[in-house]
Amino acid sequence: MCGIVGYIGHREAYPIIIKGLQRLEYRGYDSAGIVLYDEAGTKLAKTKGKVEDLKKKAEDTISTTGKLGLGHTRWATHGVPNDTNSHPHYSNSGNLCIIHNGIIENYESIKKELIKRGYTFTSDTDTEVLVNLIEEVKKTEDVKLGKAVQIALNQVVGAYAIAVFDVNKPDEIVVAKLGSPLAIGIGENEYFVASDASPFIEYTNNAVYLEDEEMAIIRLGKEIKLRKIKDDAIAYPNILELQLNIEEIEKGGYDHFMLKEIYEQPRAIQDTYRGRLLADQGIIRMAGIDQNLEKFLKADRIIIVACGTSWHAGLVAEYIFEDLARIPVEVEYASEFRYRNPVITEKDVLIAISQSGETADTLAAIKMAKERGAFVFGVCNVVGSSIARETHAGAYTHAGPEIGVASTKAFTTQITILSLIALKLAKEKGVMSDSKFHEYLTQLENVPAKVERALKSNDAIEEIAAVYKDSPNCLYLGRGFNFPVALEGALKLKEISYIHAEGYPAAEMKHGPIALIDEQMPVVVIATKQGHYEKVVSNIQEIKSRKGKIIAVVFEGDKVVKEIADHVIEVPETEEFLSPLLTTIPLQLLSYHIALMRGCNVDQPRNLAKSVTVE
Repeated sequence: MCGIVGYIGHREAYPIIIKGLQRLEYRGYDSAGIVLYDEAGTKLAKTKGKVEDLKKKAEDTISTTGKLGLGHTRWATHGVPNDTNSHPHYSNSGNLCIIHNGIIENYESIKKELIKRGYTFTSDTDTEVLVNLIEEVKKTEDVKLGKAVQIALNQVVGAYAIAVFDVNKPDEIVVAKLGSPLAIGIGENEYFVASDASPFIEYTNNAVYLEDEEMAIIRLGKEIKLRKIKDDAIAYPNILELQLNIEEIEKGGYDHFMLKEIYEQPRAIQDTYRGRLLADQGIIRMAGIDQNLEKFLKADRIIIVACGTSWHAGLVAEYIFEDLARIPVEVEYASEFRYRNPVITEKDVLIAISQSGETADTLAAIKMAKERGAFVFGVCNVVGSSIARETHAGAYTHAGPEIGVASTKAFTTQITILSLIALKLAKEKGVMSDSKFHEYLTQLENVPAKVERALKSNDAIEEIAAVYKDSPNCLYLGRGFNFPVALEGALKLKEISYIHAEGYPAAEMKHGPIALIDEQMPVVVIATKQGHYEKVVSNIQEIKSRKGKIIAVVFEGDKVVKEIADHVIEVPETEEFLSPLLTTIPLQLLSYHIALMRGCNVDQPRNLAKSVTVE
């Protein structure tokens, strides 16, 4: 949600900021803005719409010179999306300029007090309130900008990542963070500020990720000064060397990031188990598990918390952990878990799953679990993210940057990591034979090649998409390990094509959804020839008898379903617990093609953000 880019240094800021905002478009936004500073003063351009609209407006209406600048993409919270509510915002004097991600929950009471003191407001945003609060503190306390920011932030309630500068001191940017991610790129006599590293990766691979309740004063010719917002204690920057490269965040010849990321899954899955899965030796090596093995083996249960697609990966993991490792598992929406006073003890292990590592509700669930004594293990994709820092231990997926808002490779790499953990625990507990363990390791090692084969159905899936692109509704059915895949398939279709879709366990169809079946209703059924195959076949026949249209995902060589279904998509056969890694591929492609045919913005669906960093 929202995107921040800032620059101060020896280069022209404008092209850096515009390109940076374009790289942050995946986060989801409805308006954009930029402010630049040179000897003539500040120049501001902002608009409802896309970064391309901002670029045109800026180049038509302002001088784009200046070596200090801030840019922002806004996802509306307070105030409708329009030019006025877009960031950046000035203080009343025009001296301070700010960009802000997050929500200031007590902005109304602060605003009332500032109005009493003579301040006026042109926007409906909480952000304009914050910049004027900083100005008021700076004036009444007679302090420098950094101290004014610190004092002001101690008076607000909510979440924020901010960057602010004073036109009277244009060699300095002050930044601060609580709840929303913020990175500082460190170059040669230049600094970059961004919501993640993608806007500045071609200029430097050295970055500092601010911790919650930290602020930094970034001054040209000086080292970064970090402070704790609450108590003014000095913090020492941990400079990370970034592994990201520029090729990873470009489309690489694909029409959309989503399609590129679907096709990256064989490599992403392999990268995720590389160095961890040694199938020929019968070894799974994972430092975060090896060093905390007793925590898992002695746990009364595992609690998995996540949101969205990561929650679906957690549901798959529930089946895998309980089936293979015989450990009780509960899967919770982080947004519900954090507010319902759950029973958590020191005998629990909590696994938090998040692609970005910044999901606000998941972070809150982690903090709650830690306070109650649970051991917390993180699964995320972004090195240095908040969840990676907040958890006791964890494992990174190695999916590479996922730019498309609808998660694809995040889902399959999360399942890969969770499968590795379940297999390792099963072996350590002695509930799986050596021969079965070796067999499963080999099967997992073969998954990337099988995903490659599954991707070869793309053309056939595109033809199916053309048949159903105008359907108003769609049902997805699965059983066992593939019930969560049905949920995920339905979510993908909803997210990017705006078709109403629901996922159900196949047997639950008779408990209500069957009333929806008619000749206009496409039903996607995952019918792999394992587990409860015969029962799924019966469910398909029930749908056909009511004239429903069946799109079936089956293992290669299936003959029974082929004779019943209207359309069949084959994937290679594998072990049942690994089948979600294959059955999800055609569902991703189906959603992609339907959305494309409907003229939808595949990479940036309406109203959605890549990472939900505010409630």
